[in-house]
Formats: sequence, C-alpha cells, structure tokens
Amino acid sequence: MLTRALLALAALVGALVVTVTGGGALDHRAPLFVWYAVDAGLFALALVLLRKMTDRQVVPLVLAGSIAVAAVGLLAPPRTSDDAYRYVWDGRVQAAGISPYAHTPDDPALARLRDPGLWPTGGECAGWDERRTAAGDCTHINRPAVHTIYPPVAEAWFLVVHPFGGGVRGAQAAGALLAVATTGALLVVGRGSRRAALWGWCPGVTVWAVNDAHVDTLGALLLVAGLGCVVRRRPAAGGLLAGAAIAVKLLPGLALPGVLARRSVRESAVLLAWTVGAFALSYVPYVAASGAGVLGYLPGYLREEGYEQGHIDRFGLPALVLPDALLPWAAGAVLAGVALWVLRRGDPARPWSGALLVTGTALLVVAPSYPWYGLLVVALVALDGRWEWLAVPAAGQVLYLTGGIEAQQAAYGVALACVVTGGAVRRWGGRRAARRVLARAV
Repeated sequence: MLTRALLALAALVGALVVTVTGGGALDHRAPLFVWYAVDAGLFALALVLLRKMTDRQVVPLVLAGSIAVAAVGLLAPPRTSDDAYRYVWDGRVQAAGISPYAHTPDDPALARLRDPGLWPTGGECAGWDERRTAAGDCTHINRPAVHTIYPPVAEAWFLVVHPFGGGVRGAQAAGALLAVATTGALLVVGRGSRRAALWGWCPGVTVWAVNDAHVDTLGALLLVAGLGCVVRRRPAAGGLLAGAAIAVKLLPGLALPGVLARRSVRESAVLLAWTVGAFALSYVPYVAASGAGVLGYLPGYLREEGYEQGHIDRFGLPALVLPDALLPWAAGAVLAGVALWVLRRGDPARPWSGALLVTGTALLVVAPSYPWYGLLVVALVALDGRWEWLAVPAAGQVLYLTGGIEAQQAAYGVALACVVTGGAVRRWGGRRAARRVLARAV
C-alpha cells in the first residue's frame, strides 16, 4: 500500500510540475482549467491512499510530500498573480530606511530603488504582469500609483525576506519555507494526524503559497501555531500569535469566535488582550513613520473590488434573493449569527472547528475572486478534517479565472452545495456508527 501511495503522490507532483511550468498562465488560461482539474483528482487519490498507511508512516510521508509539493512552485516565475512583485518592492523600500506607506511605487522620490527585475526596460511592456505608469515607465508592480495595502506584520516579513534574494524568486523561496513550516505546525498541533496532508499536498499550496508567493501563508502559519497554544491552555501565547496573524492579512480575525468559544471570562480576557495588544503594537513603528497613511490602499481596494454601497459586485449568493441595498447588511447578519452560534456552542477543545465555520461562511457570503484568500480555510480544514470546505477556495479559483456575477454565483453555489452535502453525509455516518456501537453494547 505504501508503494501505491508513493506512486499517487509522485503523479500529483508530476502533474503540478506541468501545471507550473507549462500548464497555462494568466494570459493563457484555458490549460489551467484542465491541469487544475487533474491536480485536484490526483490530490484526492493520494489522500485516499494515505488513509491506508500506518500511523508510523504518516508523518515522514506527509512531510516528504509537502516538501515536494512546495518545491514545484519554485520551478517558474509567478504565473497567475503579480502580488509578489509588490512584496519585493515594499521590502526594498524598507531596507532603504523608508516607510512602505509613505510613497507609491511610481513616486520619483523612489526612482533610485528601481531595477530591471521590477522595472523592465527596452521591451514592449505587454506581458500580463506588466503595466505602464502615468510617466510611461514599465513595471511588474501592480497598482503602481497607489500606496501599499498590506498590514505591518506582512510588511515586516517583506523586510526580513529582502536580504535573502531581494527578488521575486526570494519571495517564492520564502513562500515554500512557510508552506512546509505550516505542514510541520499542523502535524504538531494535530499530533501527527494525516489530516495535515490536506494542506501539505494541496495543489493550491503549490500555486498560491509558493509560485505566486502570497503572504496569506504567513497568516495561516501564525494562526495554526496560535490555535495550538490555545488548546494547550497557553492563552497569552495563543493571543499573541493570533494578533500577529491578523496583522498579516486581517482575514484570520474571523477565527476569533472559534478561539473564544465557551471559554472562561478570565481566559477570554487574556486571549483578547494579547490579540488586540499584538495587533496594535505591530502598527506602532509604522504609525510613527507614516501616521494615518498605514491604512494604505485599503479603502480604495474595497471600492475597486465591488464592496462599496451602490457599486456592489460581490455577495453573489445573497444577491440571488435580495436587492443590492440590503446585501452588506444581510451578509453581516449571517456572519454575526454564525459567529454567535460558534461562541455559544463551539468546542473549546477544537477551536479550529468554529474558526473554519466562521471563516468559510464569510467567504461563501462575500464571494471573493482571489483563491489565495482560501489558504486559511485549507489550513483550518487540515486541522478539522471537514474536507468539503475545500470547495470554497476552489470556487474562488474558478471565479478568478472566469469572472462575472454568473460565474460567482455558480462557483460559490456549488461550493455551498458541497459544504451542506458533506455535512449531511458526515452526520448521517456518525449516527450510523453510533447505532452500531449501541447495538453491540446491547
């Protein structure tokens, strides 16, 4: 059986190699649909075969597979996102002693920091990851006329990575390191559970975490480590790590209801104090340098992405039954209801379960078009085991490649159906198992 599992894992890695090196890119998307489907099928097969492995075989196999899956992402420059170029730029700006929130990339004051890796010269500037500034300069950096949007722990990470490459390849190597470290954290927190392969072998990790090098992986790692501290009754450390995770990409804040579920007042107070304190303190040096500029492009980003009242292009599933004016309110009400349910009924021994429910519900309701937002969901699934929630980041991937409100509703509608069906099948199987145990007891 080990041979079969190794062959399935090898087939998955081979398919990922083709996906990354020649399976399409953002300017040639058709092959991506085929190879992403192949990757998903081989991923599922490898997971099924992993279930037949002995406990002694699981940890080395999951780790080895995670290293291979992450390494594949290093075989080519980013193919479906240009965010990593902004990371490199922000790290370079900070290394020069300048706040990343103080200037836009196209500001002439930073012209001395430019190099051909981020600012190509002599070409047509026609690539999918190239655009011209208002002054006519060509750059790989997206939205060069706006300030950075990333919170301070993400910016600190860009600065830490800068000396180890200073280019997009360095950002990818850092992404691979974070991806494998997250697998290790999942194995530690999950006490060697084979569920860690749901992250470590996930094709999305190759594409989103490593090849595209999204910093969301850092937030997932910090949150997993924080959840591990929480279940070991170390609320200060758990709160500190959760606050740092939120200061990477804000999205991990959705995990807080699961973290706080049914805990004592004292423990909840300690958790919240350390979480809020870590989040606030991370902003101090940047606020001192840039003041209110630390908000960066966040307000403009929300408008651009269709979350502004009067110009709403998100909330695809609620939009099937509600007018635009009610969509943000309905989404907020649904999320608040789920969060309250988790706070009152969640399992304090499994905070990731409530965190997954709230985070996954938020993505279903809001329907973002960026699949890497789902990296946090993948990490929580790897702790909780409810694999049906992987349909949520998959929906984001479909929407990212297709676009449009119809694709948004179809993709997230299918994801919702998968989550509901998977939950129903799980409960039905649990009841059958309980009846068998009761029958044997009688």
